[in-house]
Amino acid sequence: MAAGFKTAEPLEYHRSFLKENCRPDGRELVEFRPTTLNIGSISTADGSALVKIGNTTVICGIKMEFANPSVEAPNKGYIVPNVDLPPLCSSGFRHGAPGEQAQAASQFIADVIESSEVVNTEDLCIMRGKLCWVLYCDLMCLDYDGNLLDACIIALLAALKHTQLPEVTVNAETSLPEVDLKTRKPLQVHRHPVASSFCVFDNSVLIVDPTAEEERLSTAQLTVVTDEDERLCSVHKPGGTSLSGERLQECISRAQARHREIHKLIDKVAQSVKSKK
Repeated sequence: MAAGFKTAEPLEYHRSFLKENCRPDGRELVEFRPTTLNIGSISTADGSALVKIGNTTVICGIKMEFANPSVEAPNKGYIVPNVDLPPLCSSGFRHGAPGEQAQAASQFIADVIESSEVVNTEDLCIMRGKLCWVLYCDLMCLDYDGNLLDACIIALLAALKHTQLPEVTVNAETSLPEVDLKTRKPLQVHRHPVASSFCVFDNSVLIVDPTAEEERLSTAQLTVVTDEDERLCSVHKPGGTSLSGERLQECISRAQARHREIHKLIDKVAQSVKSKK
């Protein structure tokens, strides 16, 4: 009976739970799903991490390549994120060129990298005006059940913290770079941005960490990014109904609390990876 009601009237089905201050999966309105992290998941990558928030699963792999710095920023390297939403993660996605959601997610992550100053791109410069590193950060969703952005930012941050830069010298005679893969130093992660996503139902009920179905039925979505100094790095609201200043402040406070939780998780997992080496 409940399954039939859920299929025929999904919004009413959700409302019947929201009235009782809970959700169909048993969570409270402001409760995140269990979050797990694995660092160093891809042995062939220069840095990698796998994140699960509930069923939503994202893997990030980082590969480094040489590039020429831009004329405008001759002393800086590049960080290039790319989000892939393949059909294997959800029947809602198709093969072919990246869809609108994947492109929007890639742009959001590029904006967060810049606004949060997670990495100082001057650290990626090898020879001013001549040579720098470009970090290609490929984020693939393996299972999509809502809240893609939170999972992507955690996976990216953990993968960056796992990245080791090899030593590079430029041969004086040939002017060619020589890479010493045995001598590596950790990439300096200067800031630790963490995203927290919210949905609003019927323009009034606020929930955190929405599932795919909750996202579909909501009247507005919002993602707030904060760092370890409780600094607001980004607020992303793709359309929907407006939010009051009070409601936005509530989201920021919850995002700051979530940040502390995720920061601890990343540090704990990174420490256990180090101790195994």
